[in-house]
Amino acid sequence: MQEEEVLGKAYDARLMHRLIKYLRPYRWHVVLGIILSLLVSSMEAVRPYFTKIAVDINIAQNDKHGLLITVLLFLSVMLVRGILQYANAYLTHWIGQHTIFDLRMEIFRHLQRLSLKFYDKNPIGRLITRLTNDVEVLNDMFSSGIVMVFSDVFTIMGIFYFMFTMNWKLALVTLSVLPFLFYGTFVFRRKARETYRDVRIQIARINTFMQEHISGMLVDQIFNREKKSYEKFSGINAAHRNANIRSVFYYAVFYPGVDLIGAVAVGLIIWYAGHNALEGIVTIGTVMAFIQFNEMFWRPIRDLSEKYNILQTAMASSERIFQLLDNRTIINTEHALESLGHIKGDIEFRNVWFAYNMPSDGAQSPEWILKNVSFTIKQGETAAIVGHTGAGKTTIINLLSRFYEIQKGEILIDGINIQLVHPQDLRRHIAVVLQDVFLFSGDIQNNIHLGNTAISEERVKAAARMVGANRFVEALPDSYNAEVKERGATLSVGQKQLLSFARALAFNPRILILDEATSSVDTETEILIQQAIKKMFTGRTSIVIAHRLSTIQRADKIIVLHKGEIREIGNHQELLALNGIYRKLYELQYREQENKIDGK
Repeated sequence: MQEEEVLGKAYDARLMHRLIKYLRPYRWHVVLGIILSLLVSSMEAVRPYFTKIAVDINIAQNDKHGLLITVLLFLSVMLVRGILQYANAYLTHWIGQHTIFDLRMEIFRHLQRLSLKFYDKNPIGRLITRLTNDVEVLNDMFSSGIVMVFSDVFTIMGIFYFMFTMNWKLALVTLSVLPFLFYGTFVFRRKARETYRDVRIQIARINTFMQEHISGMLVDQIFNREKKSYEKFSGINAAHRNANIRSVFYYAVFYPGVDLIGAVAVGLIIWYAGHNALEGIVTIGTVMAFIQFNEMFWRPIRDLSEKYNILQTAMASSERIFQLLDNRTIINTEHALESLGHIKGDIEFRNVWFAYNMPSDGAQSPEWILKNVSFTIKQGETAAIVGHTGAGKTTIINLLSRFYEIQKGEILIDGINIQLVHPQDLRRHIAVVLQDVFLFSGDIQNNIHLGNTAISEERVKAAARMVGANRFVEALPDSYNAEVKERGATLSVGQKQLLSFARALAFNPRILILDEATSSVDTETEILIQQAIKKMFTGRTSIVIAHRLSTIQRADKIIVLHKGEIREIGNHQELLALNGIYRKLYELQYREQENKIDGK
């Protein structure tokens, strides 16, 4: 959580410049908001002036008609002010909502572009905090910070103008308490900044903990860890509560403190102006006006303190958001000059070296996952990749789909280096069926075509029939329109695997990759899928990763990986004849079974 603890400056011109860019599409709305703020503030500041006229002129001269006109004018000004204030509030929040919409869409678009290497290192809970809490903080700044601060400043300037115009000596007496206010504000800002940092840290920890433990609830319940997880969450939640209480404490001290200073100012006005009023130097209307000015003066002061807090939190949140947006863990597309178009499906790995983590200083040797890997798979061939866990089998799939960039060597499709092809263009020709199936909330049909309008309903049903998924889908009340809960919670593991298989078929790829695709289905379903696989593999280049060697014996080519290196390549019979790693794997799985079969 280290980056959560860095609060940054209370005001950063560089960050503010970047934030202001999001207001550019709405700059004329901002200008209109500032004009409305100026008008509202001027009408606010003129209110005590009506009191002075009414008391010193209309009432003093017993002018009932003039008093009525003064009252009507006052009501008219306040009515217009109310209308303008409503329009200003609506406009500023409209600006804030549209700006935040644009920012949140930019963040989500950027998250889609980031490579898997980024997600390997960043907790999902932290990223959710960026899209929710941090963006919402900026919403407060755009909605009630940037534009509304002008209203407070203009109000203070208007009060200053009328106070010094009426009686500059009394104005100085009224403002003599400002040094105490400035000192109190300085202390408050420093303390509030410290407590806000703690609150942000705890929010991020809560989000991360909740995301991780809700996703892993099955493990919690299986191993009876509910109590331990509850106690741990209780500690994190208590830390968040305590941080908020400390923050509330400083607010609870500051705002009554401001009111106290305002009350002292009222006492000074009554003491100084009272003596002068008795001597006829200051009118009663002026005293009443100054008391009103004093009450009005402290409200924008409190608001500005709140705006400062909003600004401070916005700086911290924007720094983290821009740190995310500036992250360049993105697959390089600058040299994506080639277009694959229609491909045959020839695949070649040529002296490929790859490590997930490369030392930045160059002093340490990389932990190579793949070491000088070279092989070819011709158009229409079926190649199987086998090896112990951690040998690098899944890494080959990730590199072929260009989820990661290799450090050395080349990966070619139809003789074209995939680093010269845009990832989206490359992945149009590849479909992957993973062991860990992910389904989106929605319906079954949408989880097969994934929103691709080019895939018709008939094509979806044909893909489901080919893998045997139609048997359970058509038995559901709404068939292909049946609701799918989050991550397919209402479906069995085998059913989700079948839908994943149908999904791959529906996209009609030239290159098909199966990563332990039949590991979660029963024997009967596996037989159906194996029959479907024979049809699927026809005319396609296919790669199969499997621990169960029974599923790959008919592959045209079997590649044996061991500790990131290719040790053996050949078909089933050729590899058995080598009496190497493949034969050992085969004997471990099938010797006992074959002996039973031979004995029958």
